[in-house]
Parts: sequence; C-alpha cells; structure tokens
Amino acid sequence: MNFEALKPKITNLISNSSALNETLQSICDVLKTSIDYYDWVGFYFRDGTTETLKLGPYAGAPTDHTTIPFGKGICGQVAVSNQNFVVPDVSAQDNYISCNINVKSEIVIPLFVDGKNIGQIDIDSNTLNPFTKADERFLEFVCQSIATLL
Repeated sequence: MNFEALKPKITNLISNSSALNETLQSICDVLKTSIDYYDWVGFYFRDGTTETLKLGPYAGAPTDHTTIPFGKGICGQVAVSNQNFVVPDVSAQDNYISCNINVKSEIVIPLFVDGKNIGQIDIDSNTLNPFTKADERFLEFVCQSIATLL
C-alpha cells in the first residue's frame, strides 16, 4: 500500500470538513476501502468522567463494544499507556477483547490534542501480522491531521 498516495485524500477530507462526525466517518470509509487488510476502522473517544472509551464513527461489521473501560483490551490499554499498540496476533494477547471471530491482528494509535490523549483510531485485520512501521507512521499522520479539527 502506498500510504503517501492516501495522505492527500485525508488532508482534503479534513480541510473541507464541515461536520466532525461526517469527516471521521469519511476517513474510516476511505481507509477501509483503500487498504485491503483494514477490515474494521473506527474511532474511540475518551470519557474522562467514567474512565471509558466511547465508540465513534467506524466502518466495518457492527460491534457490541461501544464502551470500553480504561485498561481493558487493546484500546483500553492505549487509553492508559498513551502509546501505539500493534498486535500481530490477537490470540497471543491475554487482555484482548474479541469483536469478531475473524480478527487476527489489531493496531491502535492514540489521538492527541494539546498533548492529551482524547481518543484513538482502532484498526482490526482479518490477516495475521499485516501491520508495519509504515502503517504506524501513516496512522499517526491521520491522527495528527484529525487533531487540527478538535
């Protein structure tokens, strides 16, 4: 995948944004349709009063995981650690929350605004170990670009 070719699409969606949720949904749709091993793409946002993550826009199969406690699952761990988390094989993770039996790997990148982790992009793949450093760098770009809207 040529992530450089996708960057202008993401930048264009953000620069023409008139509604945050519609823009986030469009980003999810573009990522899911453009990258063949991105089978589920979504955003979770921090609710600091309840120490949970709330599901935002997403593209892919519906999920029952609309609220995730901090520390639970890969997303909940990123809410606490503030670090990227790449899971090549979800079956090897003790603290993994299964959203779909077909998911083999996951990548979660935190979304920072003014140095504070306010959410994250979460991507599930039905392919074992597809994520590379290039995915991480590209998704960091996506999150940094989205932060300009928040």
